[in-house]
Amino acid sequence: MDDTLYGTRTAKGEWTPHRRASYGPLFDRQFNLGRLLRWFLHGYLLPWNALYAGAAVILYAFTTPSTATTRTFAVGWIAYLLARNLAIVLAWYGLFHWWLYRRKAQDARFKYNARWPRESKRFTFGSQTRENVFWTLASGVPIWTAYEIVTLWLFANGHVHMLQWSRHPVWIVLIMLLIPLWREVHFYWVHRLIHTPFLYKKVHALHHRNTNPGPWSGLSMHPIEHIAYYSAAAIHWIIPAHPIHALYELVHLTMSPVPGHSGFEKIELGEDAAIDTGCLNHYLHHKYFEVNYADGAIPFDRWFGSFHDGSPEAHAAMKKRLAARNVPAAD
Repeated sequence: MDDTLYGTRTAKGEWTPHRRASYGPLFDRQFNLGRLLRWFLHGYLLPWNALYAGAAVILYAFTTPSTATTRTFAVGWIAYLLARNLAIVLAWYGLFHWWLYRRKAQDARFKYNARWPRESKRFTFGSQTRENVFWTLASGVPIWTAYEIVTLWLFANGHVHMLQWSRHPVWIVLIMLLIPLWREVHFYWVHRLIHTPFLYKKVHALHHRNTNPGPWSGLSMHPIEHIAYYSAAAIHWIIPAHPIHALYELVHLTMSPVPGHSGFEKIELGEDAAIDTGCLNHYLHHKYFEVNYADGAIPFDRWFGSFHDGSPEAHAAMKKRLAARNVPAAD
């Protein structure tokens, strides 16, 4: 595909799409049912959330131990879950990295920053990719698995009221549909918290070494950030739910950072077809740090004055806002 039909590339290699970063129409002042339904089907559900929900259903149905097994902590099923989750991450993250960064199947088309991950002393092991893989596998996967272990144990022992499909089908479907929205609420406030000076320096700065992120950057975090990030799943320890809801939450938390940090606006599926990664908002956050703490359907940044849509006007507004706080702004 010709990416110049969709954006322009500067002399420095920065690719800027013609479209601007935005949010869905859920909170638009002017209600438009047709636009809302189109966005719900082809922005909210498809392509990514439906994929993550489908993956969660398959994992729950075919790869999750029974409640009889998870009622008691045991090395066998715990080690099995850790190995299963490790395999999922290696496959999902590895596929994107191999296709976009090793094989370079679409070269730098639709890539925001034309540079590729590089060797540098700023990264552990002297490499962005090696550092990202290390923190993802050594910290991210075990912490994801720990939340899953506790959640399954709570459900198996009746410490959380479990909804039944035969009795609560509407609630089960509704909660599935609302999980991505809860994820946005949780992510925004945790994200703002770890951008406070002390936590940023001690914790979140590790993730922000990735100013030019790649697929493995998405879950490359300090262990404390992993604990806070995955705590979104703890809501299912409180409210009545089904284990599939918690698994969907955890799968979403694990799989969604990959397209979101891919570094590409679109992934080509052929000569005339491509799928949007939906990562423009978050790419701008990695580029400018103090903008776009949220992305998706809920316009928190617009409400709280930290939104950057990629336009020169938004950039000037960001610089003015940061100058008033004596905070240096990235160019």
